[in-house]
Amino acid sequence: MADLTSIKQGQAAARRVSRPFPLGVRNSVPGVDEVPGTANVSVYAPGLTGVEIHFERAPGDWSSAPLGESVAGIHHGRVSGLSYGSRYGFWPAGKELPGRPGSFQLLLDPYGRGIDEVPHPDGVPLFFSVHVDPSFDWGGARQPHIPWRDTVIYEAHVRGQTMLHPDIPEELRGTYAGMGHPVMVNHFKELGITAVELLPVHFHTDEAHLRELNLTNYWGYNTLGFFAPHTAYATKAAQAAGPKAVQDEVKTMIKSLHEAGLEIILDVVYNHTAEGTKDQPALSWRGLGDKQYYRHDGEGRYLDTTGCGNTLDFSQPRVIQMALDSLRHWVQDYQVDGFRFDLAPALCRDEDGRFDRRHPFLVAVAADPVLQGIKLIAEPWDIGPDGWQTGNFPPGWAEWNDRFRDTTRDFWLRDQAALDAGGMGSSVARIAGSLAGSAEVFAGSGRTALSSINMVTAHDGFTLADLTSYELKHNEANGEDNRDGSSENRSYNHGVEGPTPDGDVLARRAQSARNIMATLLMSLGIPMITAGDELGRTQQGNNNSYCQDSPLTWLDWNLDEGGRRMLATTRTLLRLRHEFLASQPYRFPADANEASLLWFDVFGQPMALDRWEDPSSRVVQLLVSSRNGMLKGLMVLNGSLEDTGFTLPEAQALEGSGAARDENHSYELLLSTAADAQERTGLRLRGGEKDILPANSVSLYRA
Repeated sequence: MADLTSIKQGQAAARRVSRPFPLGVRNSVPGVDEVPGTANVSVYAPGLTGVEIHFERAPGDWSSAPLGESVAGIHHGRVSGLSYGSRYGFWPAGKELPGRPGSFQLLLDPYGRGIDEVPHPDGVPLFFSVHVDPSFDWGGARQPHIPWRDTVIYEAHVRGQTMLHPDIPEELRGTYAGMGHPVMVNHFKELGITAVELLPVHFHTDEAHLRELNLTNYWGYNTLGFFAPHTAYATKAAQAAGPKAVQDEVKTMIKSLHEAGLEIILDVVYNHTAEGTKDQPALSWRGLGDKQYYRHDGEGRYLDTTGCGNTLDFSQPRVIQMALDSLRHWVQDYQVDGFRFDLAPALCRDEDGRFDRRHPFLVAVAADPVLQGIKLIAEPWDIGPDGWQTGNFPPGWAEWNDRFRDTTRDFWLRDQAALDAGGMGSSVARIAGSLAGSAEVFAGSGRTALSSINMVTAHDGFTLADLTSYELKHNEANGEDNRDGSSENRSYNHGVEGPTPDGDVLARRAQSARNIMATLLMSLGIPMITAGDELGRTQQGNNNSYCQDSPLTWLDWNLDEGGRRMLATTRTLLRLRHEFLASQPYRFPADANEASLLWFDVFGQPMALDRWEDPSSRVVQLLVSSRNGMLKGLMVLNGSLEDTGFTLPEAQALEGSGAARDENHSYELLLSTAADAQERTGLRLRGGEKDILPANSVSLYRA
């Protein structure tokens, strides 16, 4: 009894010295003397009149303390015995506990740095926040700060990237340690990418309907902790050692990538949480302040602009603060280089639900000193009113460019299908706009092509190989009778749905994939490759693999001849991208004295308006020049079904273009996507000479 009394007296004294900020659990806070063995605890819980914290002093030994101070919905206090490694959670003061602490779901700390998941007999796991020591030895590793102009993004899943890699130790496969292993880092470097964009690594959990189907939320877009890394992606050894070891494994991965000169970008999901609908148990935010954290209509029902059951209310200052604090946490504590924001318009809607380019969240991000120079990428759509906002984000933001995606698929797949059927394709005007970085899409917001994240595939949808092999989605394994996933894919199976032994069909599919990859990697703007597209990866026609944690979604590193050629082609294209664009200005479009792109027709003459709009004219030449007018490279597209003779641009065709005149300039063929073009590589021709452009192909020349 004496010990219990002394503990309570110590807690009472400690509670008199606490601060509401920063939120979360901190051993020390500015302006308050640190008391050994105590922690400052602060939580925004505007829906509760009082808050208790329940915490584990030692395994199985639970204590509790009231957070005796409150201001503007923030409850805080100084708590004795809450040490690093302790599990904890919050509970409404005065509300009866439904069981022994540790046996039921406490309310998680929205700012918790670690989360422990505990199995439960009813099949629904319990989650506890964990007080984690943030210390880590970075050993001098620093963020690379790669300019946007030089950036090439590789979108990957921590687990799927290495699960099947034979050269990575088995105990490291599918983990943060596997992603940072020298074998994987070497793959990234040899490929030529500069940034790895990871699908969500914030702590997330599975939806109830997936548990019933014995499936998991593989992609992770169901966040339960915006400050805690996902435990299941750590090695078994780190998981057994606890959240501190998990945190250190994540940081070691990032350190390894940074030491190799690679950036790390996190896909973040601030638009909704894992709490789901109101008939499900409160896990954190709903129990702390449902009305303030989530967006509601006039009847008190959740407003849903995400398709996930609820939407965080970014008209509320504390919700904006939570997102900003989370971003700063990952930049300062984890050295993260950038973020891709899932369903970003949901974060930028005013009180009436309208998208606002001057939304307080966007203004706060722009003004935040910690986030200056950090890469910010918007997925510029959600399912709310006026949900498609491509091109409308403010300066400082880049955006996934769905117009680039659709145009590239149309030119190389839909048009090819139409031509094969005896119809007509589109003109070269739209694909030329994509090659130029879709500058017109971003000009209205005062931005350039450097705001365009060019992508043809992503985690969501067909892989590149499946775009060329399937016209219909095949999502039966998802348990929704193939109703889920998009039915509008702009794909072309080249005459056969799915796998086929037909060598001609396989060759045409592979050539189309190379055409798409060449268009992606040689366009102005910022290219994004989806992991495995460089290997010819298939998901067997599943275009919504969010719940498939299996070899269906894992990268297969056992490459056949087609996979090896696709890898070699991608590496070559990225090397040529760097060579052709290395001296381009850091802004696009260039001014009149910095000619960048010159367009020519099949005759080697500047493109005329009638040829731009003529759907029967499916050949265009793009000449890239440097700032001082020196010619760099020539890209020639043939979107027709016939081999086509064309004339390489000669000196007089360059008059008035800003390019330096050289009567003896010549061209060297470096790459062709045609099936049998390797033997022509190295061919040299002078300007004005003719060459043959194989049907449905791309050729790249050094100029």
